[in-house]
Amino acid sequence: AGMSSGMGEPVMRKSHRNGARSRLLAILWIVISISSVRFASSLTSFSDSEAQTRAFGRNSDRLSSAMRMRPSQHTLTHKSETTLSRLRGGLRVITEEEPVKPLKSASCSGDAKETSQNVKEYDYDFAVIGGGSGGMAAAKEAARLGARVVLFDFVKPSTQGTTWGLGGTCVNVGCVPKKLMHYAALLGKSFYDAAKFGWNITSKPSHSWEQMRDSVQNHVRSLNFGYRIGLRKAGVKYMNALAKLEGDNTVSFVDKNGVGGVLTAKHILLAVGGRPRIPKEIPGALDLAITSDDIFSLGSGPKKVLVVGGSYIALETAGFLISLGIDVDIAVRSIVLRGFDRQCAVKIERNLKDIGANVMNGWVVRSLERKNNETSITATLEKRVPDPTKSDNNDVQIMKYDQVMFATGRQADLDKLGLENVGISQDPDDFKLSTKSDMSINAGLYAVGDIVKNGLELTPVAIRQGEILARNLFLGSNESLDLSKVATTVFTPIEYGCVGLSEEDAIKLHGEESIEVFLSEFTTLELAATHRMKEKPFDEYDADMPPNCLSKLICLKSEDMRVIGFHFVGPNAGEITQGFSLALALGAKKKDFDNMVGIHPTDAESFSSLDITRASGDSWVAAGGCGGGKCG
Repeated sequence: AGMSSGMGEPVMRKSHRNGARSRLLAILWIVISISSVRFASSLTSFSDSEAQTRAFGRNSDRLSSAMRMRPSQHTLTHKSETTLSRLRGGLRVITEEEPVKPLKSASCSGDAKETSQNVKEYDYDFAVIGGGSGGMAAAKEAARLGARVVLFDFVKPSTQGTTWGLGGTCVNVGCVPKKLMHYAALLGKSFYDAAKFGWNITSKPSHSWEQMRDSVQNHVRSLNFGYRIGLRKAGVKYMNALAKLEGDNTVSFVDKNGVGGVLTAKHILLAVGGRPRIPKEIPGALDLAITSDDIFSLGSGPKKVLVVGGSYIALETAGFLISLGIDVDIAVRSIVLRGFDRQCAVKIERNLKDIGANVMNGWVVRSLERKNNETSITATLEKRVPDPTKSDNNDVQIMKYDQVMFATGRQADLDKLGLENVGISQDPDDFKLSTKSDMSINAGLYAVGDIVKNGLELTPVAIRQGEILARNLFLGSNESLDLSKVATTVFTPIEYGCVGLSEEDAIKLHGEESIEVFLSEFTTLELAATHRMKEKPFDEYDADMPPNCLSKLICLKSEDMRVIGFHFVGPNAGEITQGFSLALALGAKKKDFDNMVGIHPTDAESFSSLDITRASGDSWVAAGGCGGGKCG
């Protein structure tokens, strides 16, 4: 019979030699059978959310019983392994003969190439725990370099039971669905502009949450499919199973059906990412609140939402909900966008207020409850610092919401990973893992992405770390990643992109007298022509939206005005910031920006003509109507 190896290569066992014709017919039959099985398998759904949810609670118990089976039933070696292929016709167990695939190049330490004998000491050269951006990038790069690679991914249900497919946070419940709903929200605001430019909008536009959700989720599922196919093409063995460290170079695993096993790998990478944190001390929060794990797949669109937190996730979510016509309160404990440039953060907050958000500064949630089988959630909020000048009872508010979403931080998803079995522990301050400069935790164990202490919780960072690690391990490279020049963008309705230091950090690091801040505020040309209005103006004289753009450069005087901070608030900030981040990485100075000839009329050209400094005391708010450029 024809069988498929762990690396996707056909293995054939010769039968009796009954002539060339018989052998040819047998080979053709085997090839057709394998192709049919693989095609049927590729059509199978990648995840069974309900089964994963039910199975997760019992997997830990079933793992111990699975590991008590005879070695031939559960132990994977370089000679054989047992995999599960879930076909439409049922569950089929396939025992596979796996050929040893030698490494192409040097080991992680840059020593001479490993011998065939050394390669066979482990079932795999590289085991990756976590199928998010960083894990998949590392796995595929390692396989490209000749390593035998296995990747584990298993989605633990959210507090509301939400699960998803292969790809991690970014593609399923992060960057991708967020950006798509951000785009949907921007389309809604464009109807006002369209009417101003002559489009006949015959009726008030309405929005279907269900249609948007389905479009977003269908695209996400297509990406799940593509990622699995990508792993197969790269030669990576994918296992939809919950993995656990059992000791040095040893990993146990159990799938959603409770079937488990153990394997060994010379190098193990932890790339499990993070999950949203809901404060356990708030009564009702764990049972009733949603997080970013749930918002993109809600069954129906809410009419009123409380977003708790001032993080970029909180503001991005609040921003697209408001623009979709949903009533939103934002409970902010202290300040919004902590760690970002304060001037830019305040501008984002003001814009959210101008488009209709109720930003409740200093308010915290004390309890959540659902009364008398109501569908709505009753939230009790309290002013963090009560106003001593008030004698009334306004320091406590009881409000009803369709949904309450917590965006109060994330934590590394290291629970039940078996860290105690390899003698490592989480940092007591942020519960992350400390790594060395080569991304190692200890010999043969590595970590990338959101679980790394003092790292950046950004998808491109995890991807680059994973690729660099793979090349360092299997190509003998000695690469590293400079996190100080990594750009990022907050996708609020008016976006905010930045790279380098904030003004506050620049002052802290270099001193206020050592830096020069150049800045300009202006209105995008198209919006200046349409005169967008505030949703909640103070009076008739406060109706127009203020300038939506802010361009800002922070320069170091002692290094010939080298630009050490780039900040832009405005439309398409992500696209603009990505290009300018290269200039900062190459050490651009203010004179390089001055010598740049702008593209007119754009917002980005403002950086070619920044001549007003904060120290000058002059107003940096532009009075012209040509967007970021000069009309004459």
